[in-house]
Amino acid sequence: MRVCFYTLGCKVNLNETEALEQLFSRNGFTVVPEGEAADVYIVNSCTVTNFGDQKSRKWLRRAKRENPGAVTVLTGCYPQAFPEEAAAFEQADLVCGNGDRRAILDNVQKLLAGHERIVAVTPHARGELFEELPVERFETHTRAFIKVEDGCNRQCAYCVIPRARGPVRSRAESSILAELRQLAAAGYREVVLSAISLPSYGQDTGTSLVELVEHCAQVEGIQRIRLGSLDPDMLSDEAIARLAAVDKLCPQFHLSLQSGCSATLRRMRRPYTAEQYAQVVEKLRAAYGDKPVSFTTDCICGFPGESEEDFAESCAFLEKIGFLKVHVFPYSRRRGTPAYDFPGQVHEREKQARSRRMNDAAEQLRRRVLASLAGMEDEVLLETALSANLFTGYTRLYVPVVVSAPGHKSGEIVRVKLGEYDGERVRAQLV
Repeated sequence: MRVCFYTLGCKVNLNETEALEQLFSRNGFTVVPEGEAADVYIVNSCTVTNFGDQKSRKWLRRAKRENPGAVTVLTGCYPQAFPEEAAAFEQADLVCGNGDRRAILDNVQKLLAGHERIVAVTPHARGELFEELPVERFETHTRAFIKVEDGCNRQCAYCVIPRARGPVRSRAESSILAELRQLAAAGYREVVLSAISLPSYGQDTGTSLVELVEHCAQVEGIQRIRLGSLDPDMLSDEAIARLAAVDKLCPQFHLSLQSGCSATLRRMRRPYTAEQYAQVVEKLRAAYGDKPVSFTTDCICGFPGESEEDFAESCAFLEKIGFLKVHVFPYSRRRGTPAYDFPGQVHEREKQARSRRMNDAAEQLRRRVLASLAGMEDEVLLETALSANLFTGYTRLYVPVVVSAPGHKSGEIVRVKLGEYDGERVRAQLV
């Protein structure tokens, strides 16, 4: 039997798909890439935007049209957040959410044996536990992604994720470290700790993200640790000092922003101001002393009530911080969130126009930041081999580079000197 997966959304979704692929492989299925004929088609959906829902439905419709006898599965955040809408999507033979992922295999086998359509979306509940889905290897990456937490307890006005992912559930540290040791033994040198609300790790179990990072750094063979998205208000002075003291932690922080305008942040129900965000950035820079630190972030354009002045303030804030990279996207109106009914909804054309303007500004900023790093030395994890000697990869600061490294191979870490940015990558030389 052949199975094809299609994944939308965040690193957590990608991690869960890797785990599902391995679960199916261990049970006799052959995982095939998109575009090849299969007996089973599985969409691991994202519901952050309406566009994500549309892409999931479109992909499954095409799979069913081209392979009418195949079993089609819609799983992930979309059916979890909007179970009735997802259940009404008849092109999916199995509709299930984010709970009990292992049951997907059993239900697919039932459907292949002739069982009628299955809808099995279990609502999230207080007290539910983290579902273990360990990953033994990563087919397309030289760095390993480990999911350490699920769920979010925050209630941001625009976000449907708490509905889709439920309350904060932390994975047992012993399980994380066991998987990390296994990945280190398999040759992985860099690990990315991923989660729905990463700084919430340990809130439900009496530990903390900082403690986890310190223990991960003790795993032999792991040379670099990278963190997923962090909320600035959840980084205490003690946490910042302890993180900066972990040599293996890459000094690149993805601090969730959403807007550089404090008035917009209040409407979003984000628990910090732009000024407080800037203070956290300065504390992180101070904790590293004269060592460079880089920052990446996300920013929403066209949130309800955002004026042209608010937008300009947000753009100016990006310059103030000096982000290495900004993921810009227009506000997506989501049913089931408070912001859906907020007054002052911005027209779709204006949201798209502001996104383009901010993207242009962010790219110019990226060029200036990368130009300022020319001549600096840093370590690069060699990833994609473009030829026998030419590799792409990322530095500790998350600078994308291309480097000629004869005698080396993907997965190795080498020291380089950074050169000019060509619009896609920085051209580097081996030291």
